[in-house]
Amino acid sequence: MPEQIRITDVSPRDGLQNEDRRVPTSEKVALVRALCAAGVDEVEVSSFVSAAWIPQLGDAAEVFSQLAGHAAPGRDRPVFSALVPNRRGMDAAIEVNRRAGIRVVDKVSVFTAASETFARRNTNATIAETIERFIPVSEAAAREGMPLRAYISCVVACPFEGAIDPGQVAKVIGLLAAVKNAGRLDEIDLGDTVGAATPDTIVPVIRAARRAIDQFMPGVEITLHLHDTNGQAGASVAAALREGIRSFDGSAGGLGGCPYASTPGHRAPGNIATRAIVDIARVAGFETPVDDRLLDEASRFARALVGFHAAE
Repeated sequence: MPEQIRITDVSPRDGLQNEDRRVPTSEKVALVRALCAAGVDEVEVSSFVSAAWIPQLGDAAEVFSQLAGHAAPGRDRPVFSALVPNRRGMDAAIEVNRRAGIRVVDKVSVFTAASETFARRNTNATIAETIERFIPVSEAAAREGMPLRAYISCVVACPFEGAIDPGQVAKVIGLLAAVKNAGRLDEIDLGDTVGAATPDTIVPVIRAARRAIDQFMPGVEITLHLHDTNGQAGASVAAALREGIRSFDGSAGGLGGCPYASTPGHRAPGNIATRAIVDIARVAGFETPVDDRLLDEASRFARALVGFHAAE
């Protein structure tokens, strides 16, 4: 029987957070529901961050509240996850569940980087200081029974520092062991933030990450988050599949991407399209429950929300 891959669609969060247009809450909810119908395994719905920092996601609590009518994951909807940068964000996610009376935020994510400069630019803290903030999030996730994912940005290259050594990624994973030991940490998400990955550069990162996970936190899953800035994301997915990676982030319509990769007058391609991951995996002999027609509909809807023509 063919092996399955796991797909998280990040378009409602990562795909919309840097858009100039403020997408109405109702349209975000409609996008999430379209992705549910398409059959992806997980949807990263939003982020519990300060509205002053990312105003596009200032309605996270309301988006989740409007999704509370869906049944529990595993029946007729995927896992719903949210990015929480710190304990305050985690508390907000827990409060959404309390008010809804059911679990609607199923899973939470934190984020750091393999680049000190990128970490400081995005969090006003060093990598070590950022990871220290995750300790209370991990403790709360363990108490609430919520899986925790840790993003590591810039695993191949940084817009400020250039190429990143795979050993630096391994070092960050070693630091994240304290987060797991404090409560729980279930998944490491390797982010090629500027879309610099090729098969030749992503494979050493995957191998270094796996060695570090085996050493510091055995059993933690690796997910790959690729941007298609240089048109190599698809080939990198195929290489990752050969390396044993079975969990990938995609974005309906290819929404999102790193703003540092774009230039005035030229918008760089964003996250690898969810449909591209599905197609590459099937060609490689893997299964996914995604409905192609419904995913294409969700992708067209996602592109219409932001008014540009990304790849399906």
